[in-house]
Amino acid sequence: MVADPSQSPTRDPRWVKWLLISLGLGWFSVLLLLPLATIFIQALRPGLAFFWQAISDPDALSSLGLTALVTLCSVPLNVLFGLAAAWAIARFRFPGRQWLITLIDLPFSVSPVIAGLMLVLLFGSRGWFGDWLSEHDIKVIFATPGIILATTFITVPFVVRELLPQMEARGPEEEEAAIMLGASGLQMFWRVTLPGIRWSLMYGVLLCTARAVGEFGAVSVVSGHIRGQTNTLPLHIEILYNEYQTGAAFAVASLLALFGIFTLVGETLLNRLRSRTPSSHSAS
Repeated sequence: MVADPSQSPTRDPRWVKWLLISLGLGWFSVLLLLPLATIFIQALRPGLAFFWQAISDPDALSSLGLTALVTLCSVPLNVLFGLAAAWAIARFRFPGRQWLITLIDLPFSVSPVIAGLMLVLLFGSRGWFGDWLSEHDIKVIFATPGIILATTFITVPFVVRELLPQMEARGPEEEEAAIMLGASGLQMFWRVTLPGIRWSLMYGVLLCTARAVGEFGAVSVVSGHIRGQTNTLPLHIEILYNEYQTGAAFAVASLLALFGIFTLVGETLLNRLRSRTPSSHSAS
Protein backbone atom coordinates (compact mmCIF):
# COMPACT_ATOMS: atom_id res chain seq x y z
CA MET A 1 0.00 0.00 0.00
CA VAL A 2 1.46 3.35 -1.09
CA ALA A 3 0.96 6.32 1.22
CA ASP A 4 -0.66 9.44 -0.17
CA PRO A 5 1.96 12.26 -0.28
CA SER A 6 -0.73 14.78 0.57
CA GLN A 7 -1.31 12.96 3.86
CA SER A 8 2.37 12.96 4.82
CA PRO A 9 2.82 13.98 8.50
CA THR A 10 5.80 16.15 7.56
CA ARG A 11 3.78 18.39 5.27
CA ASP A 12 2.50 21.62 6.78
CA PRO A 13 -1.29 22.07 6.82
CA ARG A 14 -2.70 24.37 4.17
CA TRP A 15 -3.92 26.85 6.76
CA VAL A 16 -0.31 27.45 7.87
CA LYS A 17 0.64 28.54 4.34
CA TRP A 18 -2.30 30.93 4.04
CA LEU A 19 -1.71 32.27 7.54
CA LEU A 20 1.91 33.12 6.70
CA ILE A 21 0.87 34.70 3.38
CA SER A 22 -1.80 36.76 5.13
CA LEU A 23 0.63 37.94 7.80
CA GLY A 24 3.18 38.92 5.16
CA LEU A 25 0.65 40.82 3.04
CA GLY A 26 -0.84 42.48 6.11
CA TRP A 27 2.56 43.62 7.37
CA PHE A 28 3.45 44.87 3.90
CA SER A 29 0.18 46.77 3.61
CA VAL A 30 0.43 48.43 7.02
CA LEU A 31 4.07 49.51 6.69
CA LEU A 32 4.22 50.38 2.99
CA LEU A 33 0.94 50.55 1.10
CA LEU A 34 -1.08 52.42 3.73
CA PRO A 35 1.47 55.24 4.26
CA LEU A 36 1.95 55.52 0.51
CA ALA A 37 -1.78 55.78 -0.10
CA THR A 38 -2.07 58.35 2.70
CA ILE A 39 0.47 60.61 0.98
CA PHE A 40 -1.53 60.75 -2.25
CA ILE A 41 -4.86 61.13 -0.45
CA GLN A 42 -3.60 64.03 1.63
CA ALA A 43 -1.90 65.60 -1.40
CA LEU A 44 -5.07 65.59 -3.53
CA ARG A 45 -7.59 66.33 -0.78
CA PRO A 46 -7.38 70.18 -1.14
CA GLY A 47 -7.98 69.84 -4.88
CA LEU A 48 -5.96 69.72 -8.08
CA ALA A 49 -5.59 73.51 -8.21
CA PHE A 50 -3.98 73.59 -4.77
CA PHE A 51 -1.80 70.59 -5.69
CA TRP A 52 -0.52 72.30 -8.82
CA GLN A 53 0.08 75.55 -6.94
CA ALA A 54 2.12 73.71 -4.30
CA ILE A 55 4.40 71.88 -6.73
CA SER A 56 4.81 74.90 -9.04
CA ASP A 57 5.79 77.25 -6.22
CA PRO A 58 9.18 78.91 -6.92
CA ASP A 59 10.74 77.37 -3.81
CA ALA A 60 9.42 73.94 -4.80
CA LEU A 61 10.76 74.28 -8.33
CA SER A 62 14.11 75.47 -6.98
CA SER A 63 14.34 72.45 -4.65
CA LEU A 64 13.37 70.15 -7.52
CA GLY A 65 16.07 71.64 -9.75
CA LEU A 66 18.70 71.37 -7.01
CA THR A 67 17.74 67.75 -6.34
CA ALA A 68 18.11 66.97 -10.04
CA LEU A 69 21.48 68.76 -10.21
CA VAL A 70 22.85 66.96 -7.15
CA THR A 71 21.67 63.61 -8.49
CA LEU A 72 23.16 64.22 -11.93
CA CYS A 73 26.50 65.07 -10.31
CA SER A 74 26.71 62.41 -7.58
CA VAL A 75 25.51 59.38 -9.56
CA PRO A 76 28.12 59.61 -12.39
CA LEU A 77 30.85 60.16 -9.79
CA ASN A 78 29.80 56.99 -8.00
CA VAL A 79 29.58 55.09 -11.27
CA LEU A 80 33.19 55.98 -12.08
CA PHE A 81 34.36 55.19 -8.55
CA GLY A 82 32.28 52.00 -8.44
CA LEU A 83 33.73 50.68 -11.68
CA ALA A 84 37.30 51.48 -10.62
CA ALA A 85 36.91 50.09 -7.09
CA ALA A 86 35.11 46.91 -8.17
CA TRP A 87 37.72 46.31 -10.87
CA ALA A 88 40.63 46.78 -8.46
CA ILE A 89 39.11 44.58 -5.75
CA ALA A 90 37.96 41.80 -8.08
CA ARG A 91 41.05 41.60 -10.31
CA PHE A 92 43.99 42.41 -8.03
CA ARG A 93 45.37 41.41 -4.64
CA PHE A 94 47.14 44.28 -2.91
CA PRO A 95 47.93 45.47 0.63
CA GLY A 96 44.91 47.21 2.13
CA ARG A 97 42.40 45.43 -0.12
CA GLN A 98 40.25 44.33 2.81
CA TRP A 99 40.43 47.81 4.30
CA LEU A 100 39.12 49.24 1.03
CA ILE A 101 36.19 46.82 1.08
CA THR A 102 35.44 47.84 4.66
CA LEU A 103 35.69 51.57 3.93
CA ILE A 104 33.26 51.23 1.02
CA ASP A 105 30.63 50.06 3.51
CA LEU A 106 31.31 52.99 5.85
CA PRO A 107 28.27 55.05 4.70
CA PHE A 108 26.05 52.09 5.66
CA SER A 109 27.37 52.01 9.23
CA VAL A 110 27.69 55.75 9.88
CA SER A 111 24.64 57.92 10.47
CA PRO A 112 24.05 60.41 7.61
CA VAL A 113 24.05 63.19 10.20
CA ILE A 114 27.54 62.16 11.31
CA ALA A 115 28.63 62.15 7.67
CA GLY A 116 27.38 65.71 7.32
CA LEU A 117 29.23 66.77 10.46
CA MET A 118 32.44 65.23 9.11
CA LEU A 119 32.13 67.36 5.99
CA VAL A 120 31.55 70.45 8.12
CA LEU A 121 34.72 69.68 10.11
CA LEU A 122 36.64 69.36 6.86
CA PHE A 123 35.24 72.14 4.69
CA GLY A 124 33.49 74.48 7.13
CA SER A 125 34.77 77.97 7.94
CA ARG A 126 36.55 76.56 11.00
CA GLY A 127 37.38 73.22 9.42
CA TRP A 128 40.69 71.79 8.29
CA PHE A 129 40.45 73.37 4.84
CA GLY A 130 38.34 76.34 5.91
CA ASP A 131 41.10 78.95 5.79
CA TRP A 132 42.32 77.85 2.35
CA LEU A 133 38.77 77.81 0.96
CA SER A 134 38.10 81.29 2.37
CA GLU A 135 41.31 82.67 0.86
CA HIS A 136 40.28 81.38 -2.57
CA ASP A 137 36.64 82.43 -2.15
CA ILE A 138 35.37 78.85 -2.47
CA LYS A 139 32.21 78.00 -0.57
CA VAL A 140 31.47 74.34 0.09
CA ILE A 141 29.37 74.15 3.24
CA PHE A 142 25.94 75.82 3.00
CA ALA A 143 26.29 75.68 -0.77
CA THR A 144 25.68 73.28 -3.65
CA PRO A 145 29.18 71.68 -3.60
CA GLY A 146 28.67 70.57 -0.01
CA ILE A 147 25.31 69.00 -0.87
CA ILE A 148 26.90 67.14 -3.78
CA LEU A 149 29.74 65.91 -1.56
CA ALA A 150 27.34 64.73 1.14
CA THR A 151 25.11 62.92 -1.35
CA THR A 152 28.07 61.34 -3.11
CA PHE A 153 29.47 60.04 0.19
CA ILE A 154 26.16 58.53 1.27
CA THR A 155 25.60 56.77 -2.07
CA VAL A 156 29.14 55.38 -2.51
CA PRO A 157 28.42 51.69 -1.73
CA PHE A 158 25.51 51.05 -4.08
CA VAL A 159 27.30 50.72 -7.43
CA VAL A 160 30.35 48.95 -5.98
CA ARG A 161 28.27 46.42 -4.08
CA GLU A 162 26.26 45.52 -7.19
CA LEU A 163 29.31 45.19 -9.45
CA LEU A 164 31.73 43.38 -7.16
CA PRO A 165 29.96 39.97 -6.85
CA GLN A 166 29.31 39.88 -10.59
CA MET A 167 32.92 40.67 -11.50
CA GLU A 168 34.30 38.14 -9.01
CA ALA A 169 31.92 35.46 -10.31
CA ARG A 170 32.88 36.05 -13.95
CA GLY A 171 36.60 35.90 -13.37
CA PRO A 172 39.32 37.44 -15.55
CA GLU A 173 39.56 34.67 -18.19
CA GLU A 174 37.54 36.40 -20.93
CA GLU A 175 39.34 39.71 -20.38
CA GLU A 176 42.75 38.03 -20.49
CA ALA A 177 41.77 36.24 -23.69
CA ALA A 178 40.73 39.53 -25.29
CA ILE A 179 44.06 41.13 -24.38
CA MET A 180 45.99 38.14 -25.77
CA LEU A 181 44.03 38.44 -29.04
CA GLY A 182 45.21 42.01 -29.43
CA ALA A 183 42.43 44.10 -27.91
CA SER A 184 43.38 47.31 -26.16
CA GLY A 185 42.35 47.98 -22.60
CA LEU A 186 39.49 50.22 -23.71
CA GLN A 187 38.28 47.69 -26.29
CA MET A 188 38.42 44.94 -23.72
CA PHE A 189 36.33 46.99 -21.30
CA TRP A 190 33.64 48.02 -23.82
CA ARG A 191 33.32 44.67 -25.60
CA VAL A 192 34.00 42.12 -22.86
CA THR A 193 33.72 43.58 -19.36
CA LEU A 194 30.83 46.02 -19.75
CA PRO A 195 28.43 43.61 -21.52
CA GLY A 196 28.95 41.11 -18.73
CA ILE A 197 28.21 43.55 -15.91
CA ARG A 198 25.64 45.80 -17.60
CA TRP A 199 22.65 44.55 -15.60
CA SER A 200 24.45 44.87 -12.28
CA LEU A 201 25.64 48.34 -13.30
CA MET A 202 22.14 49.50 -14.24
CA TYR A 203 20.73 48.09 -11.01
CA GLY A 204 23.42 49.89 -8.98
CA VAL A 205 22.74 53.15 -10.82
CA LEU A 206 19.02 52.77 -10.09
CA LEU A 207 19.60 52.25 -6.37
CA CYS A 208 22.17 55.05 -6.24
CA THR A 209 19.77 57.46 -7.95
CA ALA A 210 16.90 56.59 -5.61
CA ARG A 211 19.11 57.13 -2.56
CA ALA A 212 20.49 60.42 -3.90
CA VAL A 213 17.04 61.85 -4.57
CA GLY A 214 15.74 60.98 -1.11
CA GLU A 215 18.83 61.80 0.99
CA PHE A 216 17.96 63.96 4.00
CA GLY A 217 20.28 63.63 7.02
CA ALA A 218 23.69 64.54 5.61
CA VAL A 219 22.23 67.16 3.26
CA SER A 220 20.33 68.75 6.13
CA VAL A 221 23.58 69.33 8.03
CA VAL A 222 25.57 70.87 5.17
CA SER A 223 22.83 72.77 3.34
CA GLY A 224 22.01 75.56 5.79
CA HIS A 225 18.29 75.37 4.79
CA ILE A 226 18.46 78.48 2.62
CA ARG A 227 15.15 78.88 0.80
CA GLY A 228 15.43 78.83 -2.95
CA GLN A 229 19.16 78.05 -2.82
CA THR A 230 20.20 75.01 -0.76
CA ASN A 231 16.94 73.18 -0.08
CA THR A 232 16.47 69.87 -1.84
CA LEU A 233 13.02 68.26 -2.09
CA PRO A 234 13.23 66.40 1.25
CA LEU A 235 14.37 69.57 3.03
CA HIS A 236 11.62 71.62 1.37
CA ILE A 237 9.03 69.10 2.54
CA GLU A 238 10.34 69.33 6.11
CA ILE A 239 10.12 73.14 6.08
CA LEU A 240 6.55 73.09 4.75
CA TYR A 241 5.48 70.58 7.36
CA ASN A 242 7.16 72.49 10.21
CA GLU A 243 5.34 75.62 9.06
CA TYR A 244 2.01 73.74 9.25
CA GLN A 245 1.55 73.85 5.48
CA THR A 246 0.48 70.22 5.57
CA GLY A 247 -1.31 70.14 2.22
CA ALA A 248 1.66 71.63 0.38
CA ALA A 249 4.05 69.30 2.19
CA PHE A 250 2.07 66.23 1.11
CA ALA A 251 1.78 67.57 -2.44
CA VAL A 252 5.56 67.89 -2.78
CA ALA A 253 6.05 64.57 -0.96
CA SER A 254 3.89 62.88 -3.56
CA LEU A 255 6.57 63.72 -6.15
CA LEU A 256 9.11 61.75 -4.16
CA ALA A 257 6.59 58.96 -3.69
CA LEU A 258 6.00 58.81 -7.44
CA PHE A 259 9.74 58.62 -8.02
CA GLY A 260 9.92 55.76 -5.53
CA ILE A 261 7.17 53.90 -7.40
CA PHE A 262 8.97 54.42 -10.71
CA THR A 263 12.14 53.09 -9.07
CA LEU A 264 10.33 49.92 -7.99
CA VAL A 265 8.90 49.49 -11.48
CA GLY A 266 12.35 49.97 -12.99
CA GLU A 267 13.82 47.47 -10.56
CA THR A 268 11.18 44.91 -11.51
CA LEU A 269 11.78 45.44 -15.23
CA LEU A 270 15.54 45.10 -14.79
CA ASN A 271 15.12 41.86 -12.85
CA ARG A 272 12.88 40.42 -15.56
CA LEU A 273 15.21 41.44 -18.36
CA ARG A 274 18.16 40.12 -16.41
CA SER A 275 16.50 36.74 -15.87
CA ARG A 276 15.52 36.43 -19.53
CA THR A 277 18.95 37.37 -20.90
CA PRO A 278 21.36 34.43 -21.00
CA SER A 279 24.77 35.07 -19.53
CA SER A 280 27.83 35.10 -21.71
CA HIS A 281 28.97 31.85 -20.13
CA SER A 282 25.77 30.01 -20.99
CA ALA A 283 25.64 31.57 -24.43
CA SER A 284 29.13 30.41 -25.21
